[in-house]
Amino acid sequence: VQLQASGGGLTQAGGSLRLSCAASGRTFSSYNMGWFRQAAGKVRAFVASIRWRTGTTYYADSVKGRFTISRDSAKNTVYLQMTGLKPEDTAVYYCAADPRVWMLGSSDNDYSYWGQGTQVTVSS
Repeated sequence: VQLQASGGGLTQAGGSLRLSCAASGRTFSSYNMGWFRQAAGKVRAFVASIRWRTGTTYYADSVKGRFTISRDSAKNTVYLQMTGLKPEDTAVYYCAADPRVWMLGSSDNDYSYWGQGTQVTVSS
């Protein structure tokens, strides 16, 4: 399984970015996909997850109403649309995948495969 995250960058507070995670090596219709982030000096934290087959989603309270996770089966890609960005959203964002579809988890241990990170910086 290979995961390639992209789409990070620099934006001002209130701006928007869309992250992409291109997945390969498996049929991801039987996977859960997640986004996590790690700010400088902090532990990696859950952002959002989606059960690929059903589209069921789960969000951290800190991003509810601002971020949207989605998937495109034709492109084997998961997206994280981020709006209303705040300086505290600044972090390296990681995508992750796991075949244990019965648990749409929010911890690092719930995901077996990880992509490289993409930096998101939000200026005030």
